[in-house]
Amino acid sequence: MGFLEKYQPQLLSVLRIVSGLLFLEHGTMKILHWPASNMPAPPEKFMPVIIAAGVIELVGGALVTMGLFTRIAAFIMSGEMAIAYWLVHFGQSGEFFPARNGGDAAILFCFVFLYIAAAGPGPWSFDRR
Repeated sequence: MGFLEKYQPQLLSVLRIVSGLLFLEHGTMKILHWPASNMPAPPEKFMPVIIAAGVIELVGGALVTMGLFTRIAAFIMSGEMAIAYWLVHFGQSGEFFPARNGGDAAILFCFVFLYIAAAGPGPWSFDRR
C-alpha cells in the first residue's frame, strides 16, 4: 500500500495519540473512578499495585498523548503491560491463550508502546525535533 507511505510520520502520531488516550482512560478509571468500571474490585492486598498501575496509566497516557517525554513514558508503559499480562492475565488464570485470559489488550498495548518508544512520537508532538 504505497499510497499511505507518504503519510507514515503523521500516522505514527495518530497511533501515539489514540493509544495514549486509550491508556489514559484506563488510568482515569483506576485513579479517578471515571468512567465507572464494571470490573469487580480487586482484593485489598493488590491495591498498591493497582494504584501504581493507575498512576503510570494516567501520567504516562497523558504524556504519550501530548508527545512529551514520549520515548521514556512509552517504554515504562510497555513494561507495565508486560508485567500486567504475565502477573494478572496469564498468572492468575493459567490460561495460555490471550483471547481466553483477557490479556490481548495488554499484549497489544505492550508492543504498540514498545514501537513508539523506539520510533519516537512523530511530527505532531511536543517532543518533535
